[in-house]
Formats: sequence, C-alpha cells, structure tokens
Amino acid sequence: MKVFLANPPWHKPGFYGVRAGSRWPHYEREDMEYVPFPFFLGHAAAILVEDGFSTLLVDAVAEHLLEPPFLQTLEAFSPDLVLFEVSTSSIASDLALATELRRRGFAGTLVFAGLHALMYEPGFLQEHPEVDVVLRGEYEYSLRDLCRALRDGKTTETIPGLLLRRGNDLFDTGRRPPIIDLDALPWPARQFLPMLAYHDEPGNLERPSVQLWTSRGCPFRCTFCAWPQIMYGSNSYRTRSVRDVVDEIEWLERAYGFKSFYIDDDTFNVRRQRVVDFCEELLRRRIDLPWASMCRADLMDETLLQTMRRAGLFAVKYGVESASQALLDGMRKNLDVSKAIEVIRYTQKIGIKVHLTFVFGMPGETRESAEETLALALDLFPESLQFTIATPFPGSLLFRELEAAGKIETYDFDRYDGFHTAVMGTEGLPREELQAFVADANRRWQHARYGVC
Repeated sequence: MKVFLANPPWHKPGFYGVRAGSRWPHYEREDMEYVPFPFFLGHAAAILVEDGFSTLLVDAVAEHLLEPPFLQTLEAFSPDLVLFEVSTSSIASDLALATELRRRGFAGTLVFAGLHALMYEPGFLQEHPEVDVVLRGEYEYSLRDLCRALRDGKTTETIPGLLLRRGNDLFDTGRRPPIIDLDALPWPARQFLPMLAYHDEPGNLERPSVQLWTSRGCPFRCTFCAWPQIMYGSNSYRTRSVRDVVDEIEWLERAYGFKSFYIDDDTFNVRRQRVVDFCEELLRRRIDLPWASMCRADLMDETLLQTMRRAGLFAVKYGVESASQALLDGMRKNLDVSKAIEVIRYTQKIGIKVHLTFVFGMPGETRESAEETLALALDLFPESLQFTIATPFPGSLLFRELEAAGKIETYDFDRYDGFHTAVMGTEGLPREELQAFVADANRRWQHARYGVC
C-alpha cells in the first residue's frame, strides 16, 4: 500500500501560505522567510515508514510548488491513500485541490487532517463527498491504524480519531486520547523534506538552523489559542525525555550540519527542573550550538535565565499579547504584565535576544488600550516582534464565545489570516479601524527598529 502525505500548495500572487507546523495559519509575502517545520506530517510519515508502508511526504509550501507540479508528483507516485494537512484559513483552497484530484481520476482514499475544527463535524463529509476521511486532532497513530485496516481489509469504524464515510453512512469514532509517551514517536522523517528551506530563527540565529519539538500541549488556557483546543482537545502537557531530545540534536548536527536550533514548543519552560536538566545535558555533552525557545516570561527567573544562557540560549520568544492587565485577564492569559516586563528587561540585560508577540482586537480592546500596547512594544524594543489581529479560529474558546454572542462577523475563512485582515472588531475598535491600526503599528515598528517605513 502506497501513502502520500502533503502540506499542499496554498498560494496567491505575491504570497505563499503558511499552514502545516504553524499555530497561526496565514499568508506571508514571497520575500519573507518564515517557514515552520511540519511536525505532525513528519512524525506521521516516520511511523508509516517504520510500519512498512511505501510512503512519500511532500511539503509543497516549503518547496514553493504550485498545483500542476504538485499533482504531477502525486500522480507519478500513484498512491492508494492521500492525506492533506489543511487549516481554517486554507480550507477553500484545500477543498478545491481535492476536487481537482478527483476530477483527474484519483479513486483512492482521500484524507484531511489539521487545524480546522469544522471538518470534525459529520456534516463536513456530507457537504464534501470528495473527502473520505477526516482525522481529528493529533493524528499520527490514527493514520497508521487507518492504513493498516485498509491494507488488511479490516473494519475502520472502530479506529479512534476518525470521521469517515462508508457508502451512505457516516461514522464518528471520537477523539483519540493524547499521545502520552512522546519518546515512542520516531523522530520526524526529515529525509523527505527540503530541510534548508525551513526558517524560524529568533534573534537571527545562525543558519542553517533546525526546529524541534520537546513537548506537546500547554497547561494554560488562552481563549485565542488554537492548538491545545483544536489539535489536542485538552490542556494536557506531555514531554519527551531530555535524553531523547539531546540525542536528536546531536544527530541533526551530525547528519545535516545545522549550526543552531529552535525549540518550537507551545511553552518550553512549563517545568523549571526539566529546563535545567536539559541545559545540564547540553553542557555535559559539550553541544556548542546557539539555540532559542518559545517560553512564558512569568515562568522565568534570573537564575534560570543564567543557566539557559550558559547552555547556549541565544534568543527567546515571549508572548506578551497586551499591555492591558484587564485584557490579559479577559483572554485568560493568566499573565502578570508587570512581571513579564521585568523578565523581558532582564533577559535583554544579560545579552539574550528577545522576540515578542502581541495581539490586537481581543474583546474589550479600545483605541487607547491598543495604543498602550504599541507603546509598550516600542519601549521594550525587542530584536523582533509579531503583531497579530485577534482571529476566532473555529474550535477555539474565543470562537465559541463570540458565536454564542452573535459577534462572528464573517464565515469567509479565506479572510482568517490574523495578520492582514480583521474578521471581528470590538465596540471600542471596529473591524476596519483595527485592521488599519495594526497595519500602521507594523509601519511604526519598522521605522523605529530598522529606520524604514
């Protein structure tokens, strides 16, 4: 049995779509270089290879493949099963590609997986007969079990984590429990992928750089966050062993010659002692690579930061989101903004570069609170930052709350990119004003940081 997995094409003139591997699907300009690694696809492919399936993984986004050459590659492989990792922002494009694949004669099993909660409803398969199966959330083992059943002619209706069609009948087998033993997952099948095409280098980490996951999940409950709520279905926090992570780092340096690494966990520093153990293991093995990680500022302290710096920490991403404590409390960030500012300044003081994220337009936002957040961002003057527009991805608590209040202004998911287009506003900052404010905020930041407009 032959299995084709893909991060399918998603382009429009002058832009490419960021989907697989991204918590915030959106379009990037063609001259930008943010390309996240597709971890779910990578692990899924590795599991299939380990299980003996003839497998091909293609990341059309990283390779900048347009639809014609992508389909040529797929058809040349002649798969029995095709999986597309999709997202809310790209769903129209993904469905159009699925329809085209059927039009061209593909008669095998077509599977969707990824960050689009509305396809987890049985009605999705009724509306889109071109799709046979949807894998819900964290899908690696669900895909393996589906492939085994199809290969062996066994029933698929009892495999957890699936929505599927059999004739006129629809089956929902529920959500598969989260993967607890992350060390049991084989490392991602990077051999299929253009490894030098992936870029996420906070603080201008030295290239070539590689992205890693050392954990999955997050115990915090930000209302806007998509992955814990949609992909994991819970706030379960699970970790790989320090030994397994550092083994992978050593192998990646040896196999590919990477000169730095970025830990793209939802929240790397949830467990302080684990971070310390990780740093000590890097030092013990004399791994002399600069690295970065995504962390919560309020879980840091001076001693921990010094320990991480000694182990090579070069840069850190912190999610601040707003200067307004009331807005932070409303989005359930559970962050003390004063503590965050104190930690950010200390991080910078000891020579660790900082990347900060802020979100504008959460419920309760006003022009005044947005200006306050922008002023804080400019005052902190990080190495780099990210301004996003609050976007209620289906499946998030933010979406459910707004939909219940009748405040979802559009279901045109092409507009749900969170960077260029606002799909919701607040009483104090209507949608059009919010969109214009964030565009102006980006110009003001570019001028302040780089002297350009």
